[in-house]
Amino acid sequence: MDGGSTDGTLEMIAAYPGNKRVLRDVGGGISRAMNQGIEAARGEVIAHLHSDDYYVGPDVLATVARRFEEARAAGEPVDWVFGNIQVLKDGRLAPPNAMPPFSYGSFAAGRASIPHPAVFIRKAAFDRVGMFDEKLKYAMDIDLWLRLGAVARPAMVDRPLTVFREHAGSVSSANKIKARREEFAVRRRYMHKAPLAFGIYCLRYLKRMRALEAEAAYATA
Repeated sequence: MDGGSTDGTLEMIAAYPGNKRVLRDVGGGISRAMNQGIEAARGEVIAHLHSDDYYVGPDVLATVARRFEEARAAGEPVDWVFGNIQVLKDGRLAPPNAMPPFSYGSFAAGRASIPHPAVFIRKAAFDRVGMFDEKLKYAMDIDLWLRLGAVARPAMVDRPLTVFREHAGSVSSANKIKARREEFAVRRRYMHKAPLAFGIYCLRYLKRMRALEAEAAYATA
């Protein structure tokens, strides 16, 4: 999905001999671009790998396919699989954070995370819960996980699958306070599904917002 790239990416893709499909000049924001990609995709499983990110090795897709198959063979087929990420910042690759087992309550409480670049979803699952909310700018993935997680438990791969490159231009990094506020509004939509977990999240949110506001005040002092 190309939103108007001018950095040579399109030329690089054109030179790649593999099977590919490029939709050019897709406007309207990140959520709309991802939704357009879902609609255009012809495969059974959808993954979103953004321009700054990359898979940790050539075995990632085979690992994910095997995890889907393992769940099916065990009689517990899943609609989505996720793994861990590593963050690359200032040329240094940080160790992955611990990844606790998924539960809806732990995710709703903000104690567990689902890193978008390491998520793989069956295309049919979007028919069940809908796609990304195109009105959201920062927390569209959390909104989707809260809808999807309520009806379909994911399978987990306990290893890094993707490297996320963090820099000053990253959407979530450059607008941390706005992102947190939007995330709060999104989580409040689903508080009825896990009210106690939402209460725990509120305490975490207040603590984090105070820290971010203090950081912003110090930066402008």
